[in-house]
Amino acid sequence: MHYQTVLRDGLAPVVSALAADVDTAMPELIDATMHQILEQMPVYRDERFVTHAELRNSVRANLDYALRTLRGEDVPDVSQARATGRARALQGAPLPEVLRAFRIGLTEVWHRFVLLTARGENQDLAGLVAATAAVWALVDDYAEALTSSYRDAAAEVVVAHQNRRSALVEALFAGGAATEGTLWDIARVLELSVDGSFVVVAAETPRLGHEPLPKIELRLREAQHASAWRLTPDLQVGVVSLRDPSACKVTVDLLRETPVGRIGMSPVFSGLGNTSRALHFARVALSSMAPGSTGLVQFTESPLAGLVASAPEASVQLAHHVLRPILDLPGDDRNVLLLTLRAWFDCQGSTKLTSERMFCHPNTIRHRLRRITDELGRSLTDPADIAELGAALRALHLFPDTSHLPAPRPTRAS
Repeated sequence: MHYQTVLRDGLAPVVSALAADVDTAMPELIDATMHQILEQMPVYRDERFVTHAELRNSVRANLDYALRTLRGEDVPDVSQARATGRARALQGAPLPEVLRAFRIGLTEVWHRFVLLTARGENQDLAGLVAATAAVWALVDDYAEALTSSYRDAAAEVVVAHQNRRSALVEALFAGGAATEGTLWDIARVLELSVDGSFVVVAAETPRLGHEPLPKIELRLREAQHASAWRLTPDLQVGVVSLRDPSACKVTVDLLRETPVGRIGMSPVFSGLGNTSRALHFARVALSSMAPGSTGLVQFTESPLAGLVASAPEASVQLAHHVLRPILDLPGDDRNVLLLTLRAWFDCQGSTKLTSERMFCHPNTIRHRLRRITDELGRSLTDPADIAELGAALRALHLFPDTSHLPAPRPTRAS
C-alpha cells in the first residue's frame, strides 16, 4: 500500500500529531538509529563505504524527510531516498544492506509511535494502527524510490566500468608506446599480472555483433583463469592469464567445447606488454586454417602454416612459381596430381599410406609422384625442394581462389 492511499483512508490527522511529537526528540531518534545500524550491520560499523559521520548525516536527512511527510505532506517527498540510493550505488554498497539500514531508521520512528500511543490509562489502539499503516506504506514508497535510483546509478557504474575496461583492453591489444605506469593501471583494472604468462586467442565471429565464444570470460574465471576480451566486427579477441603450465590445456579444452569457426591461439608468452605481438601470432594461426573451416590452431602447432598465412601475397607468388606447371594442366590432371601431392605430404612421404588414403595401388601413386617431379622439375628427396613444395601447397590451401589466376609477373627494377 502506498502512502497516498493511507492518506485517503483518513489517517492523516492522527499520524501528523504523532509525527510532530516524535520530531521534538530528533537527536535521540538519530542516536538510536545509528546505534541499531552500527550494531546490526558490519558494513557500516567497519566504515566500508561511508564514514560514521557521513552515515549520521544521511540518517538525519532521511529521518527529517520522513517525519516531514508524516506530519502532513500530501505527497511523500522521496528525493532524499533517491539521493541515498544513488550515493550508495556509486560507493559500491550492496542494495540489500542499504535497504536494511533505511528500514532500521523508519522502524525506530514506528517504535516512537508505539510508545506515544501506549501512554496513559487509555491506550490509543486506533492511533497505533493508523501510525503503523502510515509508516509501512512510507517504507514501501521510500524503498521503491531508493531501489529505482540505486539501480539506475549502478547501471551507470557498470556501463562506465565496461567502457573503461573495453578501452584498456583495446589499448593492450593495440600496443604502442605505453608507459610502465599505464601498463600497471591496465593490469590492475583487468585483474591481470603484469609479469605473468599468457596466451592470446582470436576467434572468428559468425556474424557482426555475435560472440563466437559466449560467456568465455565467465567460464575461464570458473576454472580460476583471469582473462580480458574484446569484440570487434570480425573477431573476438582475448588475453588469458595462465597460472601454471597445465593451464594452457585447460584453456584449449574450454575453447573447443563449443564448435565454432576458426580460432587462433598465440604461443605462451611472458609479460603483459607483449600482448599486441601475441595477437598477431593468434591472427596468423587463425589464418592458417582454410576459410569456412572449424577448429583451433595454436601458432606453435604449425609454424610453416603461420609463416604462409602471415604473408599472403608472397605466399601466393611462391605457390604459382613452384606449382605453375601443374596448375596449367587440364582440370582432371591438375586435381589428381595436386591431391596426390597433398596426400603424400599428409602421410609423411609414405607411398603405402598415400595409396590407402587415395584408394589406389602403390604403383599408381609412384607413377603420379614421378609425373609430379617431371612436371615441376623438383625432387621429392631434396630437403630444399620438399620445403618449397610444402610451403606452396600450404599457400594454395589457404588461398584457393588464386589457383586459377595467371602467374604473377615478376617486377622489373627500373
